[in-house]
Amino acid sequence: MNFILFDDNSWTNLLPLTFTKPVSEIRVGIITIKEKWEKGLDENCSYLTQDYLKDKFPQIIARDNIFINSSIIPNKILIDRIKNLNKKESLIKNDTLIASRLVEEDAINFNYEKIVIKTEIQHQDYDYLKINYPWDIFTKNGEAITSDFQLITKSRDTSILSSTNNCLEKENIFIEEGVNIEFATLNASTGPIYLGNNSEIMEGSVIRGPFALCENSTVKISAKIYGPTTIGPFSKVGGEINNSVIQGYSNKAHDGFLGNSVLGEWCNIGADSNNSNLKNNYSEIRLWNYKDKRFINTGLKFCGLIFGDHSKCGINTMFNTGTVVGVNTNIYGSGFPRNFIPSFSWGGSQGFSLYNLDKALEVAEKVMERRNKILDEKEKEIISKIYEITEQYRNF
Repeated sequence: MNFILFDDNSWTNLLPLTFTKPVSEIRVGIITIKEKWEKGLDENCSYLTQDYLKDKFPQIIARDNIFINSSIIPNKILIDRIKNLNKKESLIKNDTLIASRLVEEDAINFNYEKIVIKTEIQHQDYDYLKINYPWDIFTKNGEAITSDFQLITKSRDTSILSSTNNCLEKENIFIEEGVNIEFATLNASTGPIYLGNNSEIMEGSVIRGPFALCENSTVKISAKIYGPTTIGPFSKVGGEINNSVIQGYSNKAHDGFLGNSVLGEWCNIGADSNNSNLKNNYSEIRLWNYKDKRFINTGLKFCGLIFGDHSKCGINTMFNTGTVVGVNTNIYGSGFPRNFIPSFSWGGSQGFSLYNLDKALEVAEKVMERRNKILDEKEKEIISKIYEITEQYRNF
């Protein structure tokens, strides 16, 4: 059986986080959506995504294919149902195409909106998580951490936690090999705590679950972290963090507050930078939506910062409630910048100018080199395409 994770209209709704990747590459919980499906199916999955992303994220078509909605987080019941689909049969719930089994000739022309369905199976006896909008990543992160924790740690033994640490409900704490943690406080009574390979929690830090610290990431001295929070791989964090997800390879290494937020990859938050996550009048928060090209209501009273890949901010930057920052931005200066900052913007509250593509590529290359990663030609082509398609939003 060949499995393909297809992007539906959630890809556009999840911008700017998906400018650089398919939806299934988003991390929510401990691992990415794609990694969840591959573990659950015990098979590799390929992608069906935007044309300009296909060189880096290719699609593989075989004689017998099952297309799976990449914005859906799997569970055992759903996986079993998908594995038992008959040919040319689809699984649908609430007008959402969950999965479809297609032969090769139909798979080549697959379109989730136009697919011809001979048998529609409506199943109302199970639930699943679906990531439709950026705020779903942090609002559903607690459930995802708990589910991933059970998936990853099942039938495995945790490494021993040093006696210098102060812990509540150790049975909800899992330590992978190479973890360095001393004189920290871990409270897993509110949710599981997972510490990935070669991660580090420095002394004086206080962490409240659900919490995931992925491989080779660091929590710096005296950090305060409230769950549900995920720190993706190869990241450094400090200060105060509440209900946020850092995708990976990003730093918020200093004091300052990050709350109800999502940071992409290759980002950096300057020292003493803060975001607001609650409006002074306690009203529901509106967030920029690329699909509708306007601000839409999130239905949330707590919503902070959505920060695209390769973006940076200087020291003491202040972000207003519900701010969306695109890809490859550089923000600095006093005052609150606008709450929608287009990709390739350079500036702050006093105004923005164009962040030149060549300069952005040069900086991205240097940043990735520090993590022993290469900005290859495929990556450069993706960034160049994003520069082109986001021009419409830059009205400097």
